[in-house]
Amino acid sequence: MRGKSLMIQGTASSVGKSVLCAALLRIMKQDGLRCAPFKAQNMALNSFATSEGLEMGRAQVVQAEAAGIEPSVRMNPVLLKPTSDRRSQVIVNGKSIGTMSAAEYERFKPQLREMIRSVYGRLEGGVDAVVIEGAGSPAEINLKQGDIVNMSMAKSADAPVILVGDINPGGVFAALYGTVKLLDEEEQARIKGIVINKFRGDVRILESGLDRIEQLLGIPVIGVIPWTEIDLEDEDSVTDRFERSGGAAPVKVAVVHLPHISNFTDFNLLSAEPDAALCYTAKAQDIREADVVILPGTKNTIEDLEWMRAMGIAEQVVRHAREGGLTIGICGGYQMLGRALFDPQHVESAIPQTEGLGLLDFSVTFRAEKTTVQAAGAIRAESGWLSRCDGTVVDGYEIHSGVNDFGPECIPFLSLNGRTEPDGIMNPEGSVMGSYLHGIFDSEPFRRAVVNRVRTEKGMAERAGTALTAAQFREKEFDRLAAVVRQNLDMDAVYRIMRGEDVPCGRWSHA
Repeated sequence: MRGKSLMIQGTASSVGKSVLCAALLRIMKQDGLRCAPFKAQNMALNSFATSEGLEMGRAQVVQAEAAGIEPSVRMNPVLLKPTSDRRSQVIVNGKSIGTMSAAEYERFKPQLREMIRSVYGRLEGGVDAVVIEGAGSPAEINLKQGDIVNMSMAKSADAPVILVGDINPGGVFAALYGTVKLLDEEEQARIKGIVINKFRGDVRILESGLDRIEQLLGIPVIGVIPWTEIDLEDEDSVTDRFERSGGAAPVKVAVVHLPHISNFTDFNLLSAEPDAALCYTAKAQDIREADVVILPGTKNTIEDLEWMRAMGIAEQVVRHAREGGLTIGICGGYQMLGRALFDPQHVESAIPQTEGLGLLDFSVTFRAEKTTVQAAGAIRAESGWLSRCDGTVVDGYEIHSGVNDFGPECIPFLSLNGRTEPDGIMNPEGSVMGSYLHGIFDSEPFRRAVVNRVRTEKGMAERAGTALTAAQFREKEFDRLAAVVRQNLDMDAVYRIMRGEDVPCGRWSHA
């Protein structure tokens, strides 16, 4: 294969670019290629700590796993983590360089071009193929001058582009046509194929439209991907996961849908347990009815805690916990469970301090230096419901800026990376617990212990769970995704596009 790169761009955000990139990387891996993902700039609150102790976007982590390689910050050199509607934390090559407004970042972006080009070159030099993901739409004409992630990146990598449109909300042909026609001629010439995504129904009813869009644009439609429920980790909060009701399983799990929720991929495997009905909610009523309440990670811990109070959710969480209901906090949600939160340097918030929920005996102080590290340790619990998984090794990663000051009523159950200070604590009753470890629910013994605690309280027998490790679960989903895409996307056309060969239009008029 002569060509080393292929870029996937979309008519808008959430058209399925990230998932299609993952599918292509898995297919290429299956076809014997060494391949890697790349996205110059991500805007997302779902992030990951690499083995180098650097922070990158979760989407490229998933794509790297699909390709069968270790995630590296080279695959996502710029990450933006929104802190408000107008400001974002800017992370360059895995390290935060501060917070910027949208206008400040637009002025700063040109300084990133050469760095991105250099990072991409090093990545490309070590593999057979790179699948590059764009962001949003390349036709955002108000942002084109400062573009570093769409057509500017395609030109820098000399990459052919496949344009993806989402048919589910309607208007896909207008979106495809408008996107192409808002580009200049050189950019239009880079688009070598069109894919329509998330189609429901018989593809034959689309054929006249597919033929017509080819005639109008002179670009071949190389695939129509059906709507498929694939359980991969979401790039950001633009997801239908938050709309799911959770179902009718006996163990009701409520994850508080915080305004700045982050790393909610922590709970994907818990939601896959057959007897756990997990929903994301911003309603106090759902907290009242839940068996397990989870406070997830957040980029703005203090502000989201104040939001919980204003919504009446904080009161219900405290009531649930005081009545013995299992209450679990992860990262920012863990910090909320303490007695007080201090942010004197305004690392996360304009609010310098606030009371916590008072459910665990510690306080937290935010500092400018962030912990970004992969972590592992063993659960230690000699008695109580958690003793079911005593000695279980759990691993994952930490991304946080807070440092805890523990009181005497904190019961440690987890220490990570050989530290003497606990990274997971619970109250003496074992009903409230928290940890900085993202990925603790990927441990099958831990999540089964959580579910079986509720089953026992309800007079139900304990039962085994899925018995899948997180890696096994992801591998299964990657292979399932690849099979669907391989069946509905012309991979011969994809490889021809990567080699610089022409792919003719007209296949749909003869289908």
